[in-house]
Amino acid sequence: MNDSQSPADKIRFRAFAVGVFLAIFICAVTPYNNAFLQATPLGGGHFPLAPFVILVWLTLLIALLNVIFRNRTLLTGKELLIAWILMVLVSGIAYTGLMRTFFINLTAPFHFATVENRWEETLQPFLPQAWYPQNLNAIQMLYDGLPGGRQMAWLEVIARIPWGTWIRPLAVWSGFILLCYAMMILIVNIASRQWLDHERMNLPLLQVPQIIEDALDQRQLAGFLSNHYVRAGILIPVILHLLNGLNFYFPSIPQIPTLILAGPYIPSQGIFSGLVKLKIYFYPAFIGFAFLTSKQISFSFWFFYLIGGLLIGILGVLGYSIPDAALGITFGPTLSRPEETQMLGAYGVFFVFLLWLGRQHLGEVIRQAFGLSSTGSAFDRTKDEWISLRMSFWGLTIGFFGLIAWCHYFGMPFWVAALFLLACFMVMVVATRVICQGGIAYFTLTAAPIDGLVAFFGPRLFSGASILMAAVIQKVLFVDLRESLMPSLLHARKITNRIRHQRLIITGIGFVLVAGVIVSFFSMLFLCYKFGIRELELDWATRTTLGVYDNIQEFMSTPATRSDWVLIFSLAGAAVMTGLVICYHRIYWWPIHPIGYLTAYSSAMRILWFSFFLGWLCNALCMRYGGISLFKKLRYFFIGLIIGDFLMGGLWAIIGLWANTSYLVLPD
Repeated sequence: MNDSQSPADKIRFRAFAVGVFLAIFICAVTPYNNAFLQATPLGGGHFPLAPFVILVWLTLLIALLNVIFRNRTLLTGKELLIAWILMVLVSGIAYTGLMRTFFINLTAPFHFATVENRWEETLQPFLPQAWYPQNLNAIQMLYDGLPGGRQMAWLEVIARIPWGTWIRPLAVWSGFILLCYAMMILIVNIASRQWLDHERMNLPLLQVPQIIEDALDQRQLAGFLSNHYVRAGILIPVILHLLNGLNFYFPSIPQIPTLILAGPYIPSQGIFSGLVKLKIYFYPAFIGFAFLTSKQISFSFWFFYLIGGLLIGILGVLGYSIPDAALGITFGPTLSRPEETQMLGAYGVFFVFLLWLGRQHLGEVIRQAFGLSSTGSAFDRTKDEWISLRMSFWGLTIGFFGLIAWCHYFGMPFWVAALFLLACFMVMVVATRVICQGGIAYFTLTAAPIDGLVAFFGPRLFSGASILMAAVIQKVLFVDLRESLMPSLLHARKITNRIRHQRLIITGIGFVLVAGVIVSFFSMLFLCYKFGIRELELDWATRTTLGVYDNIQEFMSTPATRSDWVLIFSLAGAAVMTGLVICYHRIYWWPIHPIGYLTAYSSAMRILWFSFFLGWLCNALCMRYGGISLFKKLRYFFIGLIIGDFLMGGLWAIIGLWANTSYLVLPD
């Protein structure tokens, strides 16, 4: 995408209107599609399905209209990218990014309280009343549905929802959520110049939409689609998912296996024992993303994943059989072994490394904030920013203290709130870097911010009320990062970089986020009261939320001590990451990227490691034997893999709307 200013950089209001309308539509239908129909998720990761499929079909439609009306361009490629990124920003809010667990999180302490778990005595006295609905009958109907709700018309259901019960908690949480979103916008606005301009960070997930829309703007879309490499790439996932999708509905049709269990071929004892659960998945789209990613990064992902599994076997051979109980009480989404707590130290060191890399830029931001920077300097590019760096700095400062005040008002000590929120946003910044630079469309955390604080400061940091508040807040926004907002904001910053009307752009982003939160709240609430949570596909959300409250109760009732093994592995992770960043920064031929280590124990890498291996292998062979000229040709094949995989995902998602079950093309 050409960053130079030109008349084509002008973004018309119609682009925002189209993007906002489609974004709101996605928010409205996603809970129904994902939770009730159990169809292919419309969002799902940081390259969501529905926005991309809509972008492709819109592009084809606009290209056709451009041929019919030669003197008029309804939407340019850049305008379509704006509409696409607005859809991407809110697609996660409607499900895993917020809604999937939100209402269960706010009702579980009451609905699932029993004599056995004693939540009524141990948890409920510490719950901030403003956070939770206080009407037990309204909570019961949320899980069971309104009496006769299935037979009611849509408007009748809306009229019978007990809105009075929900107004207060939704207003309180909306303020917190939107303030967090505002802080993410400001962080991205400050960090983007360092990452995108100074470090020239590659964003693999943006390459396909940008190439398609550049072809549209240059009147070369027909040539792009007729490219032999593109068509060959599209054909592979089309054949694969056509056969497997038909097999899903008609088992007599043969299928092509896309999952191989490697465990039977790996010895259960010895150095390889940590890899006995190894799985080999085949996802064409993720192979394409891996090919477009830097070789150093794609190599590091699968390399560290396998090394992480070998570590467990090596420790066993050395006689260190560390029980899982040594973890103690944890709040991480996938944390299952003490060895995995290496990520606690690694995340902290990598965050410090990012600050060190951007020290000059951050220094200039501070100077601008206090009016100490000379005008006309190389840093003075206010017109290219969403918001000026001066306003971003002070807005971020005020917003952070606003969040601390919000937590403190409901009972969390001031300094505990400050540490907790710093840890949360630190993790978000690091995760954003991993997702965007690594081209990981599907990413999950291993450990949670609370786990890091407990590991380094000890469990006494949190009192009864503060651990409950921190765990609930963490579950709302800072632990389920498969569809998180901040990476999409960085993608939006790249797309809108150096184009006109920055104020209009940030206004559109702010409006679509507010509208997305409101529409998602109403859509999910309506769905729950019509059908009941029990009838929806929310087993994972219920199980993980109950696990959070079980951990809270155990943390509050059991005198907790800091695990020595957790501290040892956390410090080991910090030491390893320190060595990695020094070698990466100082040794020009160093083949390993530090962000690969950060994903070593992520559940996402259990699914994607083989795709990254294949993408890296193809990239490495291409560059070694064909050079850059072959790479430029062959990349269109891998772009075709991505387009074909997502178009087939969209096709089967549409078919799933009329079927009782849905064939899943992409990981859920």
